[in-house]
Parts: sequence; C-alpha cells; structure tokens
Amino acid sequence: MAKIMVVDDAAFLRAMLKDILVQAGHEVVTEASNGQEAIERYMTYRPDVVTMDITMPVMEGLEAVKEIRRLDPKANIVMCSAVGQKHLIIEAIQNGAKDFIVKPFHSSRVLEAVHNAIDR
Repeated sequence: MAKIMVVDDAAFLRAMLKDILVQAGHEVVTEASNGQEAIERYMTYRPDVVTMDITMPVMEGLEAVKEIRRLDPKANIVMCSAVGQKHLIIEAIQNGAKDFIVKPFHSSRVLEAVHNAIDR
C-alpha cells in the first residue's frame, strides 16, 4: 500500500484517480488542484507517489515536478496527460517523473504506473 497525492485541476479527475487507487488498497493522503499547492502539500505529507497533471492554473505540472524533485530528489512522480502532449511527457521524464498515464484513465495502467514509480 502506498500513500499517494493526487494533483489535477479537475475535481472529477481527482475523484476518478482516488477511486482507482483506494480500491486497489492505496491511501490518498492529500489532493491538490495546481502545482503550487502540490509543492506545499508534498512537503507536508511526504507521499510515496504523486500523480501530477501537466496542464493546470497557477503553476503547471512540469514546474511543480522540477521543484518537488529539487526539494526531494527521491520523489516518485507519475505524470498525467491528455493525448497529444507527448513532448510534455518527454520533458517531464527528463525532469525526473518516473512514468506517465494518459487520460482517460484505465485502472490497470494507473496501478501499473504507481507500482513502476515505487519500484524504480
């Protein structure tokens, strides 16, 4: 079981991810709706894994990944993207994201990405 933070500006997508993760036995310890909140909550909750949306208001996911990895080089981050954001996914991986999942979410792929992030 992993402690997970779900970051997405869309509440329904956070709820969808949370359901997938909780049903698989993981604990969603906190949620954030933008990159700035994600950084603050990461430092407070220290989750095992972060699912991070790329496109958000206030601070984009890529900026948040860079900052979280600067604060904690061992952070396990899985990027979430819409189809067609391949260049952003590549940039996220180059900046330390461990894996990525594409919306709309498929339960098996979400869980595979979380396990990959923990095992790397």
